[in-house]
Amino acid sequence: MQPYEERLTAPRSWWFIAFLVGVAGALIMLPFGTLPMLGGLIGGAAAAAVVVSAYGSVRVRVVAGSLVAGEAKIPVSALGTAEVLDRDEAAAWRTYKADPRAFMLLRSYIPTALRVEVTDPQDPTPYVYVSTRDPEALSAALSAVRAQ
Repeated sequence: MQPYEERLTAPRSWWFIAFLVGVAGALIMLPFGTLPMLGGLIGGAAAAAVVVSAYGSVRVRVVAGSLVAGEAKIPVSALGTAEVLDRDEAAAWRTYKADPRAFMLLRSYIPTALRVEVTDPQDPTPYVYVSTRDPEALSAALSAVRAQ
C-alpha cells in the first residue's frame, strides 16, 4: 500500500501578492530615502512570504493507521464513512451544511474535499472535513488502512 501524503501549498498568485506587499512597504518608506525603501521592500516581502509559507505548509497524510490533517492526528479506527465532495458539495459543507463541532482543515483555494464521519462515541466531533486536491486518493488510502 502506498501511503497518502499531500501538502496544501498556497497558489502562485499569493506569492505575487506577497511581493506586492513588499512593494507597498517600499513605497511607504520612499520618503525616508533609498536604504529605508530597500528595507521596506525586503522586510515587507519577507514578512508576507513567511505568512504565505506558513499557511501553505499544512500537510494531509495517512500514516501508521492515522489520518494526520495539519495538527490533528485521528486514528482510522475512530473514523467512519468517507464522502468525496466535489466543488459544489464542498462549498455547501463549508457554509450552510457545516456543523460548528466539526474539525475542518479547509483551504479556500482548494475546491474539493473529503468529509469523514467520526464514529468514536467519546468524541463530540461529528465529522472531519479536509480540503484536498485528490479526495478519491485520500478516501482510498483510508479504506486501505481500514482493511488491514
